Amino acid sequence: MIGSLRGQVLALQVQGNRAIGLLDVAQVGYEVQLLPRSTMEWMIGETVQVFTHLQLRDDRWLLFGFATVAERDLFRQLIAVNGVGPQLAIALLDRLELPVLIQAIVSGNANLLAKTPGIGPKTAGRIALELKTKLAEWRDQSGLSTTPAAGPVGLVREDVEMTLLALGYSDREVTQALEAVGQQTALSKEGDPERWIREAIAWLSQSAL
Repeated sequence: MIGSLRGQVLALQVQGNRAIGLLDVAQVGYEVQLLPRSTMEWMIGETVQVFTHLQLRDDRWLLFGFATVAERDLFRQLIAVNGVGPQLAIALLDRLELPVLIQAIVSGNANLLAKTPGIGPKTAGRIALELKTKLAEWRDQSGLSTTPAAGPVGLVREDVEMTLLALGYSDREVTQALEAVGQQTALSKEGDPERWIREAIAWLSQSAL
């Protein structure tokens, strides 16, 4: 099995919702399907390393590439869920950053998962149900930190995240804002979603200046 590749980027292309990278590894060209955001992070001619998952089909072999082992391992967990194929797993990993995606599954936040195109409420609920315990254990064993220490928790966090995402902020912006607000104010001791939202928007507005 091909577990990782290190080589020079020869080409990058987006075909619909699919991003394909062509890597030259010891004069052999490997086509690797990537998270679409990778096409914005890579440059033609640079040397990169990807951690890969090889999927065998009757007519061809498909390689999926990820920036980290954790991304690759979570992809494997996702495609083990009934009804979640590689393309839906890629969409989830591309739409939600790794810490946010793991936290959404572990906390059972199906509403956030369902914001990914192609992921309906039933599929989102199935993902949370089947992977909640597995990912909680995997997260702890891997030493991954998925929840900002100063941010809101539980249903309050879910309400705040959903509102901020609906307002057009990215997952990264939401995560950074909640951590910053929790550290700078006394909100970490409170569970008022409206106050978290107001303070987060104020912080995001200031950071954009």
